[in-house]
Amino acid sequence: MRRFRDTKSRCFAKSHCFDFEVTPRRVNVPRMTIYIHSLSGLGFRCAVAALVLTTGSIAASAQGQGGPNVHSSPPVRSMLDTKDPAELLDRLFAQLNKAPDKETAQLAEQAIWNLWARSGSPSADALLQQATKAMSARSYRIATGILDTVIEIQPDFVEAWNKRATVYYLNRQYEQSLADIEKVLELEPRHFGALSGLGLIRKEMGDKTGALSAFRRALAIHPHLPSAQRAVEELEPEVEQKI
Repeated sequence: MRRFRDTKSRCFAKSHCFDFEVTPRRVNVPRMTIYIHSLSGLGFRCAVAALVLTTGSIAASAQGQGGPNVHSSPPVRSMLDTKDPAELLDRLFAQLNKAPDKETAQLAEQAIWNLWARSGSPSADALLQQATKAMSARSYRIATGILDTVIEIQPDFVEAWNKRATVYYLNRQYEQSLADIEKVLELEPRHFGALSGLGLIRKEMGDKTGALSAFRRALAIHPHLPSAQRAVEELEPEVEQKI
């Protein structure tokens, strides 16, 4: 039991909330993410920059060569002028879904996580950072208490629900985690991290059919999500053989 939980803890410490790899991996994203979130407005500008880069990569891939000068094109100029986070998020999801390779997808994915971590309330965002640090230190009770407060003051803050779902998962409180995942998906149906978390829980509860369905839903949104890709490859033969 201890070894199992420590493996999940190490995996969390090196990955996003409920975007676990099926096996632990080394990713240095969280520290950078926390730093970006601590700087007012920078996360949004980084998201815009990522959208411009992914647009250029997709255009170049479509042409099979260098592609157009995307930075001077009207669509990209409109992206740089974007002020609405919801509109930017919609565009990033479109780019994520049609990314030609995992590198391009990672740019869009990181930008999406950056936007998800911004609630519009500086105090809620600061508390979210504190909860993330507590989670990384495996202080799950402290993290849960902080996230309870965030959710109370910002009940529509998707990432607060997702982080609390992750804490519950790490503590093997699966029913509580599932309840929070349901809320995440109610607020943001495209949350591939929460769908991956749903798949992990269903798998650990013995519901491999439900797990496969959740991972497939995640891949329908984020086709280059490695954890979901490997989970589907693992689960498909066993589930489909039973059918």
